[in-house]
Amino acid sequence: MTPGACVAPAEAGLVARAAAGDRAAFATLVQAHQGYLRKLLGRVCRGDQGRADDLAQEAFVRAWRALPGFRGEARFRTWLTRLAYSALSAERPALPLVDDAPPDPDAQDDFAPGADWRIDLDRALAGLGEAQRHALLLCYGADLSHAEAAQVLGWPLGTLKTQVLRAKARLRKQLGAWETTP
Repeated sequence: MTPGACVAPAEAGLVARAAAGDRAAFATLVQAHQGYLRKLLGRVCRGDQGRADDLAQEAFVRAWRALPGFRGEARFRTWLTRLAYSALSAERPALPLVDDAPPDPDAQDDFAPGADWRIDLDRALAGLGEAQRHALLLCYGADLSHAEAAQVLGWPLGTLKTQVLRAKARLRKQLGAWETTP
């Protein structure tokens, strides 16, 4: 596969230039993806934005170093997300495939104060087990396909799909009060 085959055409040129050492091209890639990555990692870190920023910075450092080897077999965003999860895994053990730990009842993650729906959704997400939360955040929050999310997490595709289904079922149950009645 040629480099950049899965990367958007406009981004492929930036990736190629950055891989060749063009710092301005890399800065453009960072600007294009840092908001997404910081928001995703903020949720992964349950609102600890300082930790999320550190992980995002580490992911971009890793990306700069690894860019010459980027083959373009995945979208650049997917590859960058994988690097961020590698940085996360470096600071703690791998994500569990099964949620053994009970959710933290004190975990609060108020992203949009004053917005009842967002607050309830964030609290419901915080109540999910870690594997389910990561699966949902990558598939719906990061807009990755199931295959891409499984790649990021290092899980088999079937495991990812199972975690997404379980998470959606728990959220449906927890957010049942928001259902509209005909």
